[in-house]
Amino acid sequence: MLDYKLLEALAAIVDQGGFERGAQQLNLTQSAVSQRIKLLEARLGQPVLVRTPRLMPTPLGQRLLNHAQQVQLLEHDLLDQIPALGEGTQRLRLAINADSLASWWAPTVGDFCHLHGVLLDMVVDEREGALKRMRDGEVTGCICVAERPVQGARARQLGNMRYRVMASPAFTKHYFTDGITAQALAHAPAILYGPNEGLHQRYFAIRGFKGSFPHHVCPSSEGVLHMALAGIGYGLIPESLGLQALEAGQLVDLDPQYPLDVSLYWHYWRHGGELLDALTDHLISVSDNWLTPVLATG
Repeated sequence: MLDYKLLEALAAIVDQGGFERGAQQLNLTQSAVSQRIKLLEARLGQPVLVRTPRLMPTPLGQRLLNHAQQVQLLEHDLLDQIPALGEGTQRLRLAINADSLASWWAPTVGDFCHLHGVLLDMVVDEREGALKRMRDGEVTGCICVAERPVQGARARQLGNMRYRVMASPAFTKHYFTDGITAQALAHAPAILYGPNEGLHQRYFAIRGFKGSFPHHVCPSSEGVLHMALAGIGYGLIPESLGLQALEAGQLVDLDPQYPLDVSLYWHYWRHGGELLDALTDHLISVSDNWLTPVLATG
């Protein structure tokens, strides 16, 4: 049988990034926390932490963290019947793509966090990285563009995140006097989220544009917005993130007839307990307030 006090020490060390801060979280001495890890490793006959070059769980340690997190979620379901199990606050570690975090995520989950006493531990990651965190048990859920869930998880489509091609009025006047043309796209500096970003390629395919183009790279949704506002380039910006600037006339929608929709999916553990199921129901019920609904086909 696992000793969950030992797993609690492992979780605190990983969560806080060190033995000293982990001990502070548990209100224990650093020596006591170190002894718990030594005892856990002695009982398992394998290390659960890698100390160098940086502190991180071993594959076994990550599996134990996954298990401990699931147990915490299931124990949370019993709090109403057994208050002695602990406080009602529960921490959920979730992975989310940067554009969602910068735009619709916070207003969507705010009421849920207050109602259920949930603390969020957010990590920013995209498609494959987010799914790997799910597969490794590092997070209990993730939002990304991948449709297929990892083993042991479910995926639900939330809706489409709509992007629009935006630029400042001055930039638009300088580069897009005649609108969206192949010549303009070949000369106007774009702002990409990363060197391998596929959004612009999808948009160019819709517009029938092929060829090279000048571009900046900015790995931040808010950064792309601010660069566009400053007239540095044009970008594919989430509609909800740039809406205020559009309405104020600070940005121009360069191509209103051709928005780009990207489907988002919520991935979560099958046996994550009632709290995770409640979060799933909440996201499904309110996502249409912030995302573009997916139109039925057929």
